[in-house]
Amino acid sequence: MTLTMREAHRHADRILELVRSGRPDLGSDVVAQSWGRCVNEYRLHPAKPHDPVFINRVELEERRARHADVIACARYEMTTLYQQLADVETAVVLTDTDGVIVHMVSSPEFAAEVGPLGLRVGGKWSETDAGTNGMGTCLAAGGPVSVRREDHFYTQFTQLTCSAVPVYDPSGEIAAVLDVTSRSSLMQQHLLVLLGMTARMIENRLIDARYRNAHPLHFHSRPEFVYTLHEGKLAVGDDGRILAANRSALFQLGLPSMDEIRAQKIEDLFQTSLEDMLQRSMSSSFHPVVTYRANAALRFFAVARRPASDAKTPGLVRSAPGVGAVDVPALQAPPQRAPARTAAPRAAAAPASIFKDTRLVAHLDTAKRVIARQTPVLLCGETGSGKEVFARAVHEASPHAGGAFVAVNCASLPETLIESELFGYRAGAFTGAQRTGRRGKILQADGGTLFLDEIADMPLELQARLLRVLDERQVTPLGTEETHAVDFQLISASHQHLPQRVREGRFREDLYYRLAGIELLLPPLRERGDKRELIAHVLAAESGGTGTLGADAEKLLLEHPWPGNLRQLRHVLRTAAALADGRPITREHLPSLQHAAAPSPLPAAPAAPARAAAEPAPEAALPVKLNPIQANERQVLLQLLEQHRWNVSNVAKALDVSRNTLYRKLHKLHIEVSHPE
Repeated sequence: MTLTMREAHRHADRILELVRSGRPDLGSDVVAQSWGRCVNEYRLHPAKPHDPVFINRVELEERRARHADVIACARYEMTTLYQQLADVETAVVLTDTDGVIVHMVSSPEFAAEVGPLGLRVGGKWSETDAGTNGMGTCLAAGGPVSVRREDHFYTQFTQLTCSAVPVYDPSGEIAAVLDVTSRSSLMQQHLLVLLGMTARMIENRLIDARYRNAHPLHFHSRPEFVYTLHEGKLAVGDDGRILAANRSALFQLGLPSMDEIRAQKIEDLFQTSLEDMLQRSMSSSFHPVVTYRANAALRFFAVARRPASDAKTPGLVRSAPGVGAVDVPALQAPPQRAPARTAAPRAAAAPASIFKDTRLVAHLDTAKRVIARQTPVLLCGETGSGKEVFARAVHEASPHAGGAFVAVNCASLPETLIESELFGYRAGAFTGAQRTGRRGKILQADGGTLFLDEIADMPLELQARLLRVLDERQVTPLGTEETHAVDFQLISASHQHLPQRVREGRFREDLYYRLAGIELLLPPLRERGDKRELIAHVLAAESGGTGTLGADAEKLLLEHPWPGNLRQLRHVLRTAAALADGRPITREHLPSLQHAAAPSPLPAAPAAPARAAAEPAPEAALPVKLNPIQANERQVLLQLLEQHRWNVSNVAKALDVSRNTLYRKLHKLHIEVSHPE
């Protein structure tokens, strides 16, 4: 709604009165400062009719070509942000450093309405051309700014609210401005935060695009933040020299500018070399490894990789939580854990008839009936309790059995990969993208079943997009505005208590109710009534049908508490079959279970003199009493920790669980390791 003539004059008088009064707050308020520049420096008048300024087509194409990499890195981030805002009266805008709009995402209707105001590609929004506004004032002030309605200098813009942030290139200079302009009366208070996050994603992508021949190094003082938006990111030359860094890297290293870091080598920043970091990263399967700040006691977790240009098969990895995606080459994606994916087909191939436990039989019958009516199923149970096997059995007995069963483990992927895995991306959406693009898991599940394992680990921002897909049954791949209709059955699973996550504000309540059409609790292996049949089935799968059990070994297997559930059972029987080599399996072929079953008091974890200085030390004594099952679990974990020299990441991989899951288990069993929360 535009201002009346009287309101327009009142608006102009207010601006001129404040500027001419020389009030003290004029020097501290970004909007008041802008008004002062408009009046005193640019000689503009707020009541004078303003005609929008546009550049001609030839100049526009030249500018777009000059900023092609910035636009390429920003365009689908902008589309994703626009989709998240879900407001048809909103535009997401990118300008160059002269305030010229070079890319814009909005609804056709809103674009048509605001185009005459100059809000379209080719429009010029510097302060000298458009007075106080989000884009121009952001450039003039060199920082984030919100310009709400009457904060605008010219009266014809007072129907709009603009929020804008600068986007920096790898040299530390402003390369563009990212803006959200809306006509909505309710200003989203978190908009500047979302814009800032999106800008950082674009900046990270610019580093990837401009330094494809450099070694990317990701680091953070907390391991869970590596491969996320919050990580520090460096581009490192073959000689170890720093070529570029993002703002998070400068902040964490305590360096004021790019000039300070460009003259240095890795050895000047960390107590390591490039080759050492590459070798250690490869040995850890590209999970973060410990390093220290040079000449300081600050600890970091880091991963180094070979240059993206060395990749033979390009792909997509997501490096930002939340609003959008940072796409980098496939070599930068931490590989999915091999044990989960190699063992899963064997277990997944099991027919539903292997379920003999009475609770599982009843649950399977219930799930088959409700999913036939398109009711989503939520499976709960301990890690490794066979949720994916159960989900496959439901799929095979469902009306969509002829379609694909598509599983996504939200815990086994870095959280920034999940969006690309679910939604896919269009061809040529980014530097290094697959030429044919990639279909996301949701599109792959069309006509079949989508299984979202460990759904509690999905970032809050992506939960909103998933909820929208579930409601609309349409999916929009990253980097495109095209939507595709989808029809799939949904099965989700979690070992965490989702209602508790909802109460903590870590899971959307509306999504929880959307997923939990019916909620089924799967029993852990130690409580199953069909344990004997299950052991025989898994042994047949792991031994190729040739394995047999001696009575003593079977007794040990039946009595073990199985803290790792079916995953642990598969690993134990796989090892036993290899040790037996065609002979009947005896207790001697089950060494890990023998040690766990040995009667002994709960010991303090033994010393590990060979442990690296960076690894955490175990607790010296056990202050509380555990029940027998917990005691056995604790003993097994202590042995595994010693076996893996207290490398928690390696123990998590051995048990085929996420590190966060293992840390929770260690805390519950009072095994102390140093883990930043």
